Amino acid sequence: MSEFFKNKVIAITGGSEGIGRALIEQLLPMGAKVATCARNQDKLYDLQVRHSDQPLHCIVADVSNFNDCSLFINSTIKQFGGIDILINNAGISMRSLLKDAEIDVFRKLMDVNYFGALYCTKLALASIIERKGTIVGISSIAGYRGLPGRSGYSASKFALNGWLEALRTELLDEGVNVMWVCPGFTRSNIRNAALNNKGEAQGESPLNESSLMSAEECAGHIVNAIEANKRTLVLTFKGKQTVFLNKFFPSWTDKLTKKFFFKNGKLIR
Repeated sequence: MSEFFKNKVIAITGGSEGIGRALIEQLLPMGAKVATCARNQDKLYDLQVRHSDQPLHCIVADVSNFNDCSLFINSTIKQFGGIDILINNAGISMRSLLKDAEIDVFRKLMDVNYFGALYCTKLALASIIERKGTIVGISSIAGYRGLPGRSGYSASKFALNGWLEALRTELLDEGVNVMWVCPGFTRSNIRNAALNNKGEAQGESPLNESSLMSAEECAGHIVNAIEANKRTLVLTFKGKQTVFLNKFFPSWTDKLTKKFFFKNGKLIR
């Protein structure tokens, strides 16, 4: 087992389930000191109990709220003395056409997916620079290719990718690595919790979850990419194919994407 993460302090947003939780389950046995936050107090409590004998710090927080982010980051630094790696994982999705969606849906997506990462990174930045650490953003293929029915989600992930690229350039001489991860469709609760046109959780997934990459496998790739100091990580064959086709054959990709998401003029995914 790699010694890279031993005694490193890793802050992970959205750690109560999905990719965030899978990251925690893999990093703690590697000797990392992990802090996480999420909105669901019960799931965090279960996580804390499960790892009661390990260095895990849990805080109930909504990353769309700057004061909550401040509590999470500052309490982590107080608990462990600093932060080596920040993984901005917390995120929400949507499933609605623009013509049907309320404006508040788009605001919520930006608040969590973009501003949540911005808040936590800004608050942790001095410590990460001091420790020459790593900043990670869990983005999406939707940050490279706009997806119908998820236009607000795509906008938030395009914003995240562009911001992280700019930040990476700002920090080139600081010894800090900035990486963005773009999973393809991964088995997680993000589609069940995706906002409908009224900004409420849709409560079901439009995809066959059993055919998707597991959160555990995704987390394993992320852990390896952090250790390898990678710039970007695009996961799944379909994800890599989508990025490639959209770059070199954008008009054709428009048609392929519409065919994938629509049937008889109706959004099916």
